Parts: sequence; C-alpha cells; structure tokens
Amino acid sequence: MSEAQADRTPRVLVIGVGNAYRGDDAVGLWVIRRLQDEVGDAVRIQEASGEGAALLESWQEADVVILVDAVRSGGAPGTISRFDAHEQALPVAFFRYSTHAFSVAEAVALARTLHRLPPRFVVYGIEGHTFAAGIGLSPAVEAAVEHVVTQVHREIVNQTNAAGR
Repeated sequence: MSEAQADRTPRVLVIGVGNAYRGDDAVGLWVIRRLQDEVGDAVRIQEASGEGAALLESWQEADVVILVDAVRSGGAPGTISRFDAHEQALPVAFFRYSTHAFSVAEAVALARTLHRLPPRFVVYGIEGHTFAAGIGLSPAVEAAVEHVVTQVHREIVNQTNAAGR
C-alpha cells in the first residue's frame, strides 16, 4: 500500500464499554471480543470502563469511532439502539451512570461542545436485563451480541470502502 493510500484509510476505533463482573453491563466487551476475530489488526479495538475523561482521550486520534455499551431505558432486554452522535444527542437516561464523574453520553456531549468529536461517531446501545454482580449475559442480551457484531462489521467495511473511492 502506498503512503497516499494509507493516508486515505480512516483510523477506526471500536470501543466496548462495560464491567465483565456485572452481568449484562459486559455486553460491550462481548461485542468487541467477538469482533476482534473478524477485523483482526485492521481496526483498533479497545475495552473501556465508561469513565468519561478516559473515553475523551481514547478517541482523539480516530477518524471513525464505534462505541458499544449496555443501556437501561426500560425497553425489552436485547433491544438494539443506534445513535449517530453528530445527528443527535445521546439520551443520558439510556446510558448507566458509572461511579466516575460522568458517563458515556456526557462524554460525547462534552466532546461535541469542545469540537473534539471524531468525524464519524456511532454508538450502539444494547438494552440490558440484569446488572447485578455476576459473570455472563442474560439470554436476550447474549442473542443481541451477534446482531451488533454484524452491524458494526458492516459499518467498518462501509467506512473503509468509502475512503478508498
């Protein structure tokens, strides 16, 4: 690949947010671990706790960010929501409040205000069922993992194909 071609390839970062020891809160981690098998080294994959300041720092060099997290909106477990952060604000009520100063939705809002939001920023929220201490996902949330992996993979392919045109 020539240097000019490399310059056109977007820097893609996929962030899985969650806590592996709090039931469905781990769904973002499950998605990115599964996705890693499909994208290999072509995409940067990162696990995150959801702490807002660390998230802001993590996406600074990326052209495309896809973030996956568990949500709690009152919907049916396993429901998948997709948000384009440039087109709409993330509903703060969807994204759990962490023990940190601010959440995923608040970090995205702050980045938008500071003009530090990457050119393409998509968030997938998967409605959780249980967030109690424990390992493993509830059945409906586990079933959603494969759907989100497919959707995220499709977004990555579309972004890299669009850059090559």
